[in-house]
Amino acid sequence: MPSAARPIDLPVRAAVPALAAALERRGVAVLAAPPGTGKTTFVPLALAGLVPGVPGLRAGRAGRTGGSLPAAGQGKVLVVEPRRLAARAAARRMAWLLGERVGGSVGVTVRGEHRPGALIEVVTTGVLLQRLQGEPELDGVAAVILDECHERHLDADTALAFLLDVRAALRPELRLVAASATADTAPWARLLAGEGDDPAPVVETDAALYPVEVEWAPPPRPLPPPHGMRVDPAFLAHVASTVRRALDERDGDVLCFLPGAGEIARVAGLLRDGRTDAPVDVLQVHGQAPAAVQDAVLAPGDRRRVVLATSVAESSLTVPGVRVVVGSGLAREPRTDHARGLGALTTVRASRATADQRAGRAGREAPGTVYRCWTESEHERLPARPRPEIELADLTAFALQAACWGDPGAEGLALLDPPPEAALRAARGTLHALGATEDGRVTERGRRLAGMGVEPRLARALLDGSREVGERAAAQVVALLSEPPPRSAGDDLTAAWRSLRRDGPVRDAHAARWRDESRRLLKALTGLPRRGEGDGGAPEKRNDDAVAGTVVALAFPERVARLRPGGGYLMASGTGAEPAGDSVLAAARPEWLAVAIADRPAGSASARVRQAVVIDEDVARFAAAPLLASGEEVAWRDGDVVARRVERLGAIELSAEPIARPDPERVRAALADGLRAEGLGLLTWTPAATALRERLAFCHRALGDPWPAMDDAALLDRAAGWIAASGARRRADLARIDVAGALRGLLPWECAARLDELAPERIEVPSGSRVRVDYSGERPVLAVKLQELFGWDEAPRLAGGRVPLVVHLLSPAGRPAAVTADLASFWREGYKAVRAELRGRYPRHPWPEDPAQATPTRRTNPRR
Repeated sequence: MPSAARPIDLPVRAAVPALAAALERRGVAVLAAPPGTGKTTFVPLALAGLVPGVPGLRAGRAGRTGGSLPAAGQGKVLVVEPRRLAARAAARRMAWLLGERVGGSVGVTVRGEHRPGALIEVVTTGVLLQRLQGEPELDGVAAVILDECHERHLDADTALAFLLDVRAALRPELRLVAASATADTAPWARLLAGEGDDPAPVVETDAALYPVEVEWAPPPRPLPPPHGMRVDPAFLAHVASTVRRALDERDGDVLCFLPGAGEIARVAGLLRDGRTDAPVDVLQVHGQAPAAVQDAVLAPGDRRRVVLATSVAESSLTVPGVRVVVGSGLAREPRTDHARGLGALTTVRASRATADQRAGRAGREAPGTVYRCWTESEHERLPARPRPEIELADLTAFALQAACWGDPGAEGLALLDPPPEAALRAARGTLHALGATEDGRVTERGRRLAGMGVEPRLARALLDGSREVGERAAAQVVALLSEPPPRSAGDDLTAAWRSLRRDGPVRDAHAARWRDESRRLLKALTGLPRRGEGDGGAPEKRNDDAVAGTVVALAFPERVARLRPGGGYLMASGTGAEPAGDSVLAAARPEWLAVAIADRPAGSASARVRQAVVIDEDVARFAAAPLLASGEEVAWRDGDVVARRVERLGAIELSAEPIARPDPERVRAALADGLRAEGLGLLTWTPAATALRERLAFCHRALGDPWPAMDDAALLDRAAGWIAASGARRRADLARIDVAGALRGLLPWECAARLDELAPERIEVPSGSRVRVDYSGERPVLAVKLQELFGWDEAPRLAGGRVPLVVHLLSPAGRPAAVTADLASFWREGYKAVRAELRGRYPRHPWPEDPAQATPTRRTNPRR
């Protein structure tokens, strides 16, 4: 058996005996080892028995789990990484330590690449999920190490849940290690142990980190925060400036963390344009970086290096020579708009845990420095840790995995966090629409889609599109959809496809990946029927737009979009969409688009088209056929009832013609909708109707049931009955409804009989006048000239004596002179002041000294 050809002395070495013992005793363990301690490369070699002097796994019993445990030589150690780049890097590093090439003792399997290893195999979580679905026993595997569990990728959480099921039901001897770069191990220990058992053993490795000095380096002035995918160019310029400062002030290579490939390219350009005292290599590391760049990053260079990296370099990759980290403080998280069928990445502030993880890369080999492009006070306000992907992502692929596993609702899966109910419900609806599930259970078609190795929507486009446009074309277009296009690709997907097909030799990493993925997908289609259910017919010849558009629309039928008369597009989902103002598609303004990539900027009502294909109505009808619907539509539209026979593609109206005799019941419902939309102002509110409504509202407030409520919502609930009784068929008919009669019709007979007693319309005052009561406010008001109330000690109380009448005492000119609900008190205490103020102004009106004994009058004093 081969053993390590190069001496290995890493901090995790001291922890391996305890880890091996824990696995022998319990079969499961949690390994907490900070970045750089060797958990990704040394631990698999040690457990496989490839490190001299370090005990690996041994045959025997697995403690409480029971079952015979094969020796390391009798089964592989499977190392599971969340990213292809990290998986390849880990395999290369372990093979190098053994003095071998990848494919000997150590192998790697990622999407598009399979080089098996005899003792250790490094795979991505996606590959492991595929393998588990086809071969849940994992024959020939003795132990599985799930690396970087702390990152909480959805595939990793799912894979661990499936592995725990495998241990419980099929392979109790299978050993599992959850490896984390953080010390937050308690949740993992409980999860691995299973219900009712003691927590799994936790083996910790002290960090071999040197001290890292923190330099707070915020921009000189406040800058706008990230918005969607957009990062302020001024902030990126500040990051580049901070990198140059770090090169001037510190020794060693600089590792700079940025949220995505676009920001990396921008900062790289700024650094190339700037000047440094010594030549510096600028390397760009992200998930789409070519293998040559990955190799250059993982090996020390002859010159100083600036490595611009996404979160892939937080813990999955070891970059030698780094003494300085520059943190932008930004990260990317997925966001899913389930209502609109749109998913996108958004830029967020990185958590404190992420910031600390990144800073630690500066202290791996020697004392280092981290430059943080934010303030210390901002740091304290950052979230403690990143949110798990299961809370944020589109769950369609997860739901399909769970359904194939036999647990469609995911209720039995051992997950740290349950999937959000709304997101899971939306995902299951999508799977049903794809034909992947029936009554919640996976169909044969669903298993076929799951085996394609791409997201379910793309798998559907590949499977169904191959029968329409040919296998090769479908595979090429789906390969183009399976990863973000380079910025240079533009928004016309067909043009990008033609460009890739036209180039003979592979130009760049994106083209190479596209060709590899196209070949893989074409192989996945081998043996499947090409048309219908196997009639062998060849697909008809179509132009490139029709071919690409068919595949895109099959993947995203709700994103088929039609040009609106006023500009912009309406997608079948009902969401508006806009191509970029300076794009090819915006200039051409085609009538139909199949939108491949779109996102909705925060605060925007419309989606932004990133990439699309020009199609025609025939392609739209075919590819989005499940969204086709026709029928009679009677609705309130543009201020009146409209009755039409309509054909729609989702929210897109294809054709319409008027209906002469619509269903009366639907007409009444449309009128009621119109009232709700535009309000009760569509009715004619005469003064009598308004006054009656106010009286009834007073009775409801004062007496409660059975007096009916008179607020807008209550009356709108009754409107359907009024519409039916009136025979209304259009807006104009609403204005002819007898509102006062309708309101009286709401009264029970006992209320109608007592209305004038409890809430009289008018009240007779001592002068003999019958004065209208104002019920429009919270309290009923009687406004009357002061002289008409002489001798009146108390105004009547309304609502059966429950509510006092508020009296507004008016001057002879009808202006308010005093307000009171206690006339006797006013005559005693307030009248003298009013009399003194007003009798000189109105000498012809009586102003007796004793109003209680005076005769009320509507007239002035007789002339002398």
